[in-house]
Amino acid sequence: MSIPRAVTCETPLFKVAAFYRFQRLADLPAIREALLALCGRHGVLGIILIAPEGINGAIAAAPDVMDDVLEGVRSIAGLGVLETKFSVASARPFRRLKVRIKQEIVTIGDPAVDPNAAVGAYVAPADWNALIADPDVLLIDTRNAYEVEIGTFAGAVDPGTGAFGEFPAWVRRNLDPARHRRIAMFCTGGIRCEKATSFMLREGFEEVYHLQGGILGYLERVPESESRWRGGCFVFDERVAVGHGLAELPVRLCLACSRPLSPGVESKPGYEEGVSCPRCVESLSEARKASARERQRQIGIGVRRGKPHLAED
Repeated sequence: MSIPRAVTCETPLFKVAAFYRFQRLADLPAIREALLALCGRHGVLGIILIAPEGINGAIAAAPDVMDDVLEGVRSIAGLGVLETKFSVASARPFRRLKVRIKQEIVTIGDPAVDPNAAVGAYVAPADWNALIADPDVLLIDTRNAYEVEIGTFAGAVDPGTGAFGEFPAWVRRNLDPARHRRIAMFCTGGIRCEKATSFMLREGFEEVYHLQGGILGYLERVPESESRWRGGCFVFDERVAVGHGLAELPVRLCLACSRPLSPGVESKPGYEEGVSCPRCVESLSEARKASARERQRQIGIGVRRGKPHLAED
C-alpha cells in the first residue's frame, strides 16, 4: 500500500502515550476506580486495560500533564517501570476514556502463556536491521492482516490473522522448531510479542527474538534513510497510522469494517462514504447501510450548520 507523506504537527494539542507492563495485579476494581479518578482530574482520553497479568493502555492528554498521569498510573497499580512510547496528535485521538477489567491485557487465548515467566530476547531498534538481514532468520509480523496492509518490514511473513488469538494455531500449522531455528518477531508497541515469544518458547522454539519497543520504538529511533520499514504503522486511535518520527499519516478507515482505505478507493465499486468499502459492502445488511446513510446525512447537516457531528464508539 502506498502511503502519503506524513502530516507535520508543529504545535501538538495532545501528547499520546502507549504503555504496558506485565506484572501481577490484585484488587482490580480498586485499581480501576483510582485510575478513573486520576484520568478524570487530568482530562485524559483513551483506553486502559487491567488484568491479573498487568496493564495495557493508550491515552492522550495535554503535554504538560502526561508525566504526572503516567507516574500516577504506575503508583496506583504498584508497578515497576512502564514500557512507554510517546507521540503527538494534532486533534483529539480518542473520543472518551475507558478503563476496563479483562482476563488478559492482550488476548492470545492460552492461559499457559505467561510473559511474567519467560519471553524471547529483546533486540534494540539500533540492532534490528542487522538481525533481520541475516538470511537464516525468519521474520514474522505478529499483527493482524489489516494492520500489515498499511505497512511492514521488508521480507516479513504475514500470518494473515484477523485476531491475535489466531496466532498460536497459525504457528502450529506452519512452523517447526526443528526447521525454523532463528525467529525474529515484531508488533506495534511490543506487547503482543511478549505473549507471542512466550508462546513460541513453550512450543519448543529455542532462539526467539523480538523488537524492543515495537514498530513505534523503531520508527522513533531509526533514521528513515536507514530504515527497513515500508509504509505506515497502524495505531488504534483516530490518527489511524504514523510514519517515521511517529508523525501522523493521512490514512482513513472504513467506518463499517474499520479497515484502512487504499488511495483511490473512492472510484471503486462498493465504496460509499461513511457506509461501505469494496471489502465489506457484500457483508453488510441493507438495514445497516440505511443506518449509516442516515448518520452521513446528519453529519452533512451538522457541517453545513457549523456544528460537526461526533459519531459514537
